[in-house]
Amino acid sequence: MDNNKGELNTLLNVKRKEGAAKFSEEKKQIYTDGITSVMESGILEKALNIGDKAPNFTLKNALNKSVSLYKELENGPVILTWYRGGWCPYCNITLHYLQEKLPEFKKEGATLLALTPELPDNSLSTSEKNNLEFTVLSDVGNKIAEEFGVVFTLTKEVAAIYNTGFGLNEVNGDDSNQLPLAATYVIDQKGIIKYAFLDADYRERAEASELIKALENLK
Repeated sequence: MDNNKGELNTLLNVKRKEGAAKFSEEKKQIYTDGITSVMESGILEKALNIGDKAPNFTLKNALNKSVSLYKELENGPVILTWYRGGWCPYCNITLHYLQEKLPEFKKEGATLLALTPELPDNSLSTSEKNNLEFTVLSDVGNKIAEEFGVVFTLTKEVAAIYNTGFGLNEVNGDDSNQLPLAATYVIDQKGIIKYAFLDADYRERAEASELIKALENLK
């Protein structure tokens, strides 16, 4: 998929350039090797994809209320997206962008659910920080990410940077050093995945125009 011309990609590109200017060659290499490791793990082939049935799940939102995927599907299609955490600048840009596009998703009758491995206390501060009007769910231990096949283990070097930098293990409440891909799905009311964005590079994200096109195709 060509994401190069999208609005979101333009915003993310600014962040990519900042990172390129700020990081040492060694750090850049560690992150590049990390992306290669994800690519070579086979996760992109194993993850649920178009035509697969999405497993149901029930998770707590930031206010400790249970939200169930299939219950949400009774009201219309669901856009299901994963983000790594409030510590990830690419995730924050993407969440803010999705927030702006929310009226367009709602016009297509869709609900947006965002999953994160962060503990609920941390996910609330993320949603408050971005003034999000969509549901953020804590997938502690990446249990649901596992069911969708989108969870992977960081390389030792990347995990060390994340744990020194912001305490990944404390934020997620475990020491697995696992994260989800920044995957995004459009799921129809029968629970079938009709659109899948899967990329080994956490700096790449699904464009709203692609999501809206997928929602329009459901009609």
